[in-house]
This record gives sequence, C-alpha cells and structure tokens, in this order.
Amino acid sequence: MSATDHPTAPVAEPTPAELVRSVLAAARSLTLTTEAHRVDLVGLHSLEAPGRLLLNVPAGSHVGAEVARAPGGDLAASLEFIDVAPVSVPDRIRARVLLGGWLSVDGQRANAEALCFETVTAELGHDGRRFELEVDELTAAEPDPLAATEAELLTHLAGAHGDAVELLAQLVDHRSLLGVTRVDPLRVDRYGIVLRLSRASGYHDVRLPFPVPLRNPAHGVLQMRALLTRAKACPRRSRR
Repeated sequence: MSATDHPTAPVAEPTPAELVRSVLAAARSLTLTTEAHRVDLVGLHSLEAPGRLLLNVPAGSHVGAEVARAPGGDLAASLEFIDVAPVSVPDRIRARVLLGGWLSVDGQRANAEALCFETVTAELGHDGRRFELEVDELTAAEPDPLAATEAELLTHLAGAHGDAVELLAQLVDHRSLLGVTRVDPLRVDRYGIVLRLSRASGYHDVRLPFPVPLRNPAHGVLQMRALLTRAKACPRRSRR
C-alpha cells in the first residue's frame, strides 16, 4: 500500500478534476467497452473537448457496426484510461479514469469509422481513493501544464540525474527516510514533484511542493532548481 505524507500545513496538489483532465491530455491509449465488445485503441483517439472524444476505430470494426445498429444511433459505452508511471517503480499504475457515456457516428467527419463519445459520468481512482465527478467539473478544470511532457521529464530525471533525485530526498522528513532503500521520481505537476520511497516492507509517496505553482513548462526548470538549492543546504540524513 502507498501512503502520502501529511505535513501540518496543507500541501497544494491537483484536484480530482485536474487529474482527470491531465490523464486524458497525456493518454495515448484507452479501452473501449460496449455491451458486445471490448477493444483496446492505441493512438486512435483525440480529445475534442473536456467531455467529448473522437475515436478513429479501424475500418470494418465490429464496434462501428454495433453503433450503426443502435437505436437512435447512440450506443452506451465506457472508456477506461490507465495512467502508468513512466519510471520503473513498484505499483506503476498511478490513476485510473473511467468515463461513461454515449457513442455515435461523428456526422461532421467524412470518415465513416470516426465515432464520437460524449461523456455523461466520470470516475477517478487515485491513491487508494475513488472520486465521482460531474462533466461540469471537468469543463471548469484545466490539464496540468506538464501533462504532455511529464513522461519525458521523469524518465530523463531518473535516467540521467539520479544524483539529483537522491538530493531531493534530503527535503523529506528524516523519519520518512528510515529504512528507505530506493528513491524514484513518481510524478511532477504544476504543484511539485512526488517521490516514491521504497523499503523492503513496501513504499511511501511524498510530495515536495514547488515554491510557487508552475505557469508553464519553462517555469518548471526554475522551480526545480529552487528545490535543489534548498536540498543542498540540508544536512545529509541517514536512512538507518
């Protein structure tokens, strides 16, 4: 099981609606489920609006035929998105997003295999909790400014700057470092970076907040440097 540090002062983090918008913005694949079919689509969808997605199903798809036979041309369906950490860590699934709604042929496209999915319900599974969201909440929220580049940032940080990750761990409360055998970057967003601290008995997640929330990806470089400067000023902490 994972746990998250709860310091005395609240630490800003993405809202459930922001998390959903970020997962949808970054996702390259999804699982489409109807009454008769379950199909994995990779690189075949686009986000037209917070609650509207365009699916380019393969030509001659059974799903396309199922939609065509649906009464009124609307077929009940669900879309599942799984947010997987780009860095190899224990339990790599960071979040699951499940959208429920209606699938229909997109009349605005010449491609007969283009389907439109209109969201009616949204559910987020994250950090052991489950959230039900209204479509209006998704419309009002914004995806994280790092959503499209986070995977590249994390893999670069873990692969080329392991020393920086170890240094950032010095900002963690010393009690949380006891018995830790490995530190990995798990997530980075406008509010800060999340480290996964692994032990023989399991793992623990801790968020290190940026001095101020990011405005754009370029701003993230400055905020990361500020965290590293703070970390360098910390006394070296033992994990024993």
